[in-house]
Amino acid sequence: MPLQPIDIAVIAAYAIFIFGLAQWVSRDKPGAGPKNTTDYFLASRNLPWWAIGASLIAANISAEQIVGMSGSGYAIGLAIASYEWMAAATLLIVGKFFLPIFLRNEIYTMPQFLERRYGPSIRTLMAVFWLALYVFVNLTSIIWLGSIAVTKVAGVNQDLALVILGAFALLYQLRGGLKAVALTDIVQVTLLVMGGLIIAGLTLSELGQGAGIAAGWSRLTAAAPDHFHMILSPGNPHYADLPGLSVLIGGMWIANLSYWGFNQYIIQRALAAKSLDEAQRGILFAAFLKLLMPIIIVLPGIAAVVLAPDLAKPDEAYPTMMRLLPPGLLGLVFAALIAAIIASTASKINSIATIFTLDVYAKARKLKTDAEDSVGGHGSNERHLVLVGRLAATSAIVIAILTARPLLGSSEQAFQFIQEFTGFFTPGITVIFLLGLFWKRANEAGAIAGAVTSVALSWLFKALLPAVPFLDRMGIVFLVSLALAVVASLVTAPSAQKDTIEATGVSFATRPAFNAGGIAVILILVVLYATFW
Repeated sequence: MPLQPIDIAVIAAYAIFIFGLAQWVSRDKPGAGPKNTTDYFLASRNLPWWAIGASLIAANISAEQIVGMSGSGYAIGLAIASYEWMAAATLLIVGKFFLPIFLRNEIYTMPQFLERRYGPSIRTLMAVFWLALYVFVNLTSIIWLGSIAVTKVAGVNQDLALVILGAFALLYQLRGGLKAVALTDIVQVTLLVMGGLIIAGLTLSELGQGAGIAAGWSRLTAAAPDHFHMILSPGNPHYADLPGLSVLIGGMWIANLSYWGFNQYIIQRALAAKSLDEAQRGILFAAFLKLLMPIIIVLPGIAAVVLAPDLAKPDEAYPTMMRLLPPGLLGLVFAALIAAIIASTASKINSIATIFTLDVYAKARKLKTDAEDSVGGHGSNERHLVLVGRLAATSAIVIAILTARPLLGSSEQAFQFIQEFTGFFTPGITVIFLLGLFWKRANEAGAIAGAVTSVALSWLFKALLPAVPFLDRMGIVFLVSLALAVVASLVTAPSAQKDTIEATGVSFATRPAFNAGGIAVILILVVLYATFW
């Protein structure tokens, strides 16, 4: 069903409202002066818990999740939901053990943490790596999969959709930086959850053939029973993507710790919190939202197995289910999908600008930043760096638009492609940060050994043992990289860094509300896995 005038009106109203809201929260307060780096890249370190939690989910749930994971739900089934449900448990670890150290040391970027802990070489190396990953893998995948959805539902030319999505996301956050993104994400997440629940409910109603959602659920589970197993057996054709117990005790932990704990694109929101307590409350809020995501994302893909069994590609599942919606509701759900794409794209653009400006450009020019000094400043350097950040953001989205089709045009399941590609690097990243946070003897030689081993060994596995599931590969590579990083640290001189990370005396005690919420999350996960094992 093509978009009707009422759908177009709903989408236009969303676009006008969210753009106007972003510009309103980005306004300069009287007497505050122009934006400095703390204002622009860290939202003045004043984000409340609800903005942190909502922004974490808005940044994470993008086209690569909605379209890509729904496509994997169509191809694989509910097992793909482990990426969402295991992330909820990972967020609890991040909130309890990582954030106290990051916030105690006033960290503003992950490369900055690496320099303070290990030295300047590893900072530059990882900053360049993250920029390449964010631009050529993450940003391109977000707008590419978003353009698939726009084309499938609205009939817009895909190249035009790429340009529109990228340009809107850029302009949406260009003035206000992280503040514009984070303080509007509560609206984006509300629309995302509401739209996702609507499409999940209506697809089940369609399956129920007039008998209701419960009847639709019964028909779906009966018609596609193989799609409702969380732990795949070795005989399953998709075992290589989700190798059984490895999703619970193996490589998925490595992927999640790296993504949620050490990824500038994600952790930047928590680093901009008013306080540690506010950051932890935001993390807990995000964990509960993650429990809900498979209903919104994976379930429509599984429903498409029955309602649209002959799709050309799995990634067409979610857009195809959207076309079942009546006028008005189609516009609302389509606006929710666009909200997820725009929020995630804007977040990625802002993180690219942050790393390039503070970790590459400012360091190369030896410019001291306000974010580094943690004091309010509005000098010419600050204004210049904010301008550099805006130019970096613009360049990143232009590059992503131009390279999206060559990089992802032939991919069958983009979500799985992204997971496997990043899996070459995530074991080393996890090793570097875990040792940096919790082992004082770790040094730069050990960090570089861990990083190089991760990439080299992953390539060897891929070339020589392609049958090894990539999650298993990540777990093995992590253990080998960890061992070599420890050995390299022990056989070389201790770090000569003077401005090291202060971890002694950091309290990992959390408030009763966080503890109670964390226990609730874990109990819900136990019930879910026991039910769908």
